[in-house]
Amino acid sequence: MNAPLRRVAISILVLFTLLIINVNYIQVVRSDDLRDDTSNTRVLAAEYDRERGSIIVGGEPIALSVPTEGRLKYLRQYPQGGLYAAVTGYYSLIYNNSGIERVENDILSGKDPRLALRRLADMFTGRDPAGGDVVLTLDPAVQAAAMAGLEGVTGAVVALDPSTGAVLGLASTPTYDPGLLSSHDPDAIREYAAELDAADPDPRANQATREIYAPGSVFKVIVSAAALAEGYTPDTVIPAPTEFPLPNSSRVIPNFNGSSCSSTGEQSLLDALTISCNTAFAMLGIELGEDKVRAMAEAFGLDGERLQIPLTVEGSTVGDIEDDAALGQTSIGQRDVRVTTLQAAMIAAAVANDGSLMSPYLVDQLRAPDLSVIDETTPEELSRPVSTEIANQLTEMMQSVVERGSGRAARISGVEVAGKTGTAQTPDAPDHNWFVGFAPADDPTIAVAVFVKNGGGTGGDVSAPIAREVMAAHLAGQED
Repeated sequence: MNAPLRRVAISILVLFTLLIINVNYIQVVRSDDLRDDTSNTRVLAAEYDRERGSIIVGGEPIALSVPTEGRLKYLRQYPQGGLYAAVTGYYSLIYNNSGIERVENDILSGKDPRLALRRLADMFTGRDPAGGDVVLTLDPAVQAAAMAGLEGVTGAVVALDPSTGAVLGLASTPTYDPGLLSSHDPDAIREYAAELDAADPDPRANQATREIYAPGSVFKVIVSAAALAEGYTPDTVIPAPTEFPLPNSSRVIPNFNGSSCSSTGEQSLLDALTISCNTAFAMLGIELGEDKVRAMAEAFGLDGERLQIPLTVEGSTVGDIEDDAALGQTSIGQRDVRVTTLQAAMIAAAVANDGSLMSPYLVDQLRAPDLSVIDETTPEELSRPVSTEIANQLTEMMQSVVERGSGRAARISGVEVAGKTGTAQTPDAPDHNWFVGFAPADDPTIAVAVFVKNGGGTGGDVSAPIAREVMAAHLAGQED
């Protein structure tokens, strides 16, 4: 064989070798990844041949599959439309699934290893295969009150059972209809998706778990906790001037609307939190120092780490603190402090639960198609940011906020409520509005956080009334 033919033969041999290696890599090494890829529409189409499990709230399905006469045997439906969209997500033929539909797909589709015996039995008995159910922790009354309160605004509500971490409500607005993304008409799906793409903000963005915002004066609960841990008491008198020039800076921190917190220029820690005195907390944070403020914030969960509930929750953080001027701004929840609404609810829940912060969770049970329970969430403590004594002192201070301070709009007749308002300034836009709180203050069963983006008012007049209705809805349900 002459040299040119030899080179051609060697080249062909190398190409065939690479081809065989690539085929084996795809069929053996990557087979599972490619088969399970949610963008693989062939796999999704095959899933439509079996009945997908339901997502359950309060004993009723908020997502279920119904039989059809078409090529795809089952259609995914969401009976209550956008009420639970932030939780369920959607199950789409041409787009990646989202929400619980995505993170619990193996159970819902029937592919979970814990359902293997069921699948084997189906094969031998000729029974139609089916997926399992996902039972959520949500309280329908809480969810309905949260979505009603957020109507017409961009915002979020998260409510927790402080003693367990169970998520009682998780609402995000604007919302959307997941059923329109889960139809069997690709053109209609794409048309609706284009509408959502053009919206600002995109209704599919989960304001409760994935978006982070400056918390404003809600952060003063953390600074108060740091002070109490250092030996301060609610009655400790601290400086509270009308204005506070930040050290080594040309900036001045004023109080709300330039008001005076005290005629004497000082007040108790309790009174400072009650009326949300900016200058008092900016000076207090600097006095405590960055290490103590940051350590307490991280103990409450502002450590930058993501959570899985099992929805992914963006990490909340204190951010960078370059100097005392930055620390003063940080101490009133401005500068680089950023939190999710879920994290804000966790702050209130930790105080409500005697200083114990429970891991938040959204899934109560996983059930097989025969309704037998194959997994159940056991509550776990995530951290203990403060002692029971300090939690009780914070509760006393937060009760004062609602009884005679900035959170009066959260009061519920016949119920002691504890809370904290927040109004966060934003560049070139109306302020964000916050409220966190819990009830009943002496034996809490619900902790809540309400966020309204660019609401333009204060946390006390915008977010506190929503929190009141959410807490009242839960408490009314407990009386039934």
